[in-house]
Amino acid sequence: MTVMKRLILICIAVLSTVSSFARVVLPPVFSDNMVLQQNTEVAIWGWTSPGQVVKVSASWTRQVTKVKASSDGKFMARIPTCAAGGPYTVTINDGDKTVLSNVLLGEVWFCGGQSNMEMPMSGFTNQPVEGASRVIATARPSRNIRMFTAKRKASLKEEDSLSGDGWQANTPEAVAKTSAVAYFFAQMLEQVLDVPVGLLISDWGGTPIEAWMDRSSIEKDFSSEFDISYLDGNVLPELPSKKPCTLFNGQIAPLIPFTFKGMIWYQGCDNRNRAEQYTRLQPSYVRMMRERFNNPDAPFYFVQLAPHKYSNPDEFTLGYMCEAQQKTLEMIPNSGMAATLDIGEFGTIHPCKKQQVGERLALLALQDTYGFKGFDAHSPHFESMETKDGNLVLHLSGAEGGLAPIGIDLPGFEVAGVDRVFHPATARVRSFGVVVSCPQVEHPVAVRYCFRNWATATLFSNYGIPVGPFRTDDWDDIKE
Repeated sequence: MTVMKRLILICIAVLSTVSSFARVVLPPVFSDNMVLQQNTEVAIWGWTSPGQVVKVSASWTRQVTKVKASSDGKFMARIPTCAAGGPYTVTINDGDKTVLSNVLLGEVWFCGGQSNMEMPMSGFTNQPVEGASRVIATARPSRNIRMFTAKRKASLKEEDSLSGDGWQANTPEAVAKTSAVAYFFAQMLEQVLDVPVGLLISDWGGTPIEAWMDRSSIEKDFSSEFDISYLDGNVLPELPSKKPCTLFNGQIAPLIPFTFKGMIWYQGCDNRNRAEQYTRLQPSYVRMMRERFNNPDAPFYFVQLAPHKYSNPDEFTLGYMCEAQQKTLEMIPNSGMAATLDIGEFGTIHPCKKQQVGERLALLALQDTYGFKGFDAHSPHFESMETKDGNLVLHLSGAEGGLAPIGIDLPGFEVAGVDRVFHPATARVRSFGVVVSCPQVEHPVAVRYCFRNWATATLFSNYGIPVGPFRTDDWDDIKE
């Protein structure tokens, strides 16, 4: 029995002796102000006395769902939801009533990742979020955006519950503490869809993706790559948030099976030196999330890493990682990637332009999940190359409306011959493709675009979405 479960049962025992309080104990993810996914069946669970019958009802329906608590006191009910609206109440009755008020039905999104997802609207010390003061000052509870943020917890075992301050209404104080990327995402969805939006946020800065994966996924697909023997012990390893499974156990498992529409994800910095492995880790993570939450078609939208100096601005580490992220996009059904090549900062790994990131994720959701048309939220990507008149011509797919800008030379490109030595090149957008030229390379065979750690975007879609870093070669032994 986990420590959390023992505390819950002790709490139940104490509350059951005091008639003025309800005996039922709910996890923090069920509270006043919460948002539940519309037009589906949502899970509601908690703890009471073993064998106790619990009645769950909601003010949007006359249906009452009855369930019986198991031998450890846990109960699980599933109740139908209708179209977006509210406020409603949800009542959990095990003999004493617990009533959750100001409940909304709308669109719920799971938001995960490391520090760039965690970065609150108020920013980190000496690292602001652009435009944050206006967003915080104008936040009003009447706007139907609600946020639940899980508190940090690493664990050796899958926990039953987690810590959190409950669902927060859209107040300045709450918005200031909320993930900026997640909030900007919700802000656009709420404005366009005109329905309540709930954010279920679980993140931790400086963490690798394997920390967010469950034991069975690691054992099945990565048993020879990660040592997880510490999970069978009683003591957390050093730097537990860096270790496989620990954050899944502490910050995701307790949320299962909360019902959500889809997922947004901003992570990768901690895995950037393991690009090939990431092409296998991220698809495995998504499969796990969809299976564990019984949400097989949940859309998954993630953020491509932005340029930064890292340990050496001229190295190709970020280029390889961005390439890996592009590959996972093709491997994960019902997914989309928000490119960020135009918003990086040389001196900080936490770019201030979080609004662009959140809104690009929202545009992907609006186009691919909610069916909006008239724009293209996707980043064009390299498809093929040909030689023409001594130059290289690149063809990109997904460039609805064409590429931009036209009529000017575009830096950021590099060309190499068979010697695999890259030289700066220039490019121009033409109607038939992107023409890349480099007088220093007589017989060019390969092109790289913004493939180094620090680069500046110059090539965009006609809708202002940057083309991400790419290369036409598959060389590993590059001469710097």
